[in-house]
Amino acid sequence: MAETTIGAGIDRRFLLGLGAAMLLPGRRVAAGEGPALPPGIEPSGEGKVIEVVDGDTVRLAGGKQVRFVGTQAPKLPLGRAGYPTWPLAPEARDHLASLCLGRRVRLFAGGARQDRHGRILAHLVTEEGLWLQGAMLDAGLARVYTFKDNRALAAEMLALEATARAAARVLWADATYRIRQADEADLVAAVGGVPGYLLVEGRVLRSAAGGGRWFLNFGRDHATDFTASIAAPDLPLFTAAGIDPATYAGKSLRLRGWLEARNGPAMTITHPEQIEVG
Repeated sequence: MAETTIGAGIDRRFLLGLGAAMLLPGRRVAAGEGPALPPGIEPSGEGKVIEVVDGDTVRLAGGKQVRFVGTQAPKLPLGRAGYPTWPLAPEARDHLASLCLGRRVRLFAGGARQDRHGRILAHLVTEEGLWLQGAMLDAGLARVYTFKDNRALAAEMLALEATARAAARVLWADATYRIRQADEADLVAAVGGVPGYLLVEGRVLRSAAGGGRWFLNFGRDHATDFTASIAAPDLPLFTAAGIDPATYAGKSLRLRGWLEARNGPAMTITHPEQIEVG
């Protein structure tokens, strides 16, 4: 599937090479270098980073945790019994720490501002002007992970992810995070793997409504082949974006979301940014 160009005009002044503190291949981002925050979201606070919990979560002075909105880095167990360490999770945490630990950051919001765990949801920018979500995506240490109530800057983030993927940076050189094909024989087995959040691409054979949902069937047997679905309450987001799901039939798509075992491998789509058209 050809890469889709998404977004433009991003400040991408990077320093190449490895810093002495780096433990992974990729780009070293120095203070003041790297992606700048695109316009379109509003300030929502500031603080000093006193702890990097993992590659997409930090703690500020005063105790509040901030979850990076729009990205997902490989996950650590963080005290959860039986939860595996995803490949490259320590490296993602360490890279983020090299960018922001001990620094003051500004917070910006473009959607929901708090998650169900009480964490602040925000885009973060260091005092030198480095957009941390963009830096992690460009380094190949995070993937785009949007929600229907938090979709700001999705196009810019997808563009950064695509560049890192084309260069096979870090996550994109690890088979765990590869893009799966919709017709892979072992796709159901991936449901129980690490991570369950996957990118899957293929050609839609049929797009049709039924049972209060819109279904995108990537195989002839809807009971065993990969299927994506959109619930009726989420369809207005597609309409507002000028998208009729019926037009997905026959098109090559790349989808991102949590893979489930439900009459074969299945993925629930809640907003248009989960779908890239090839």
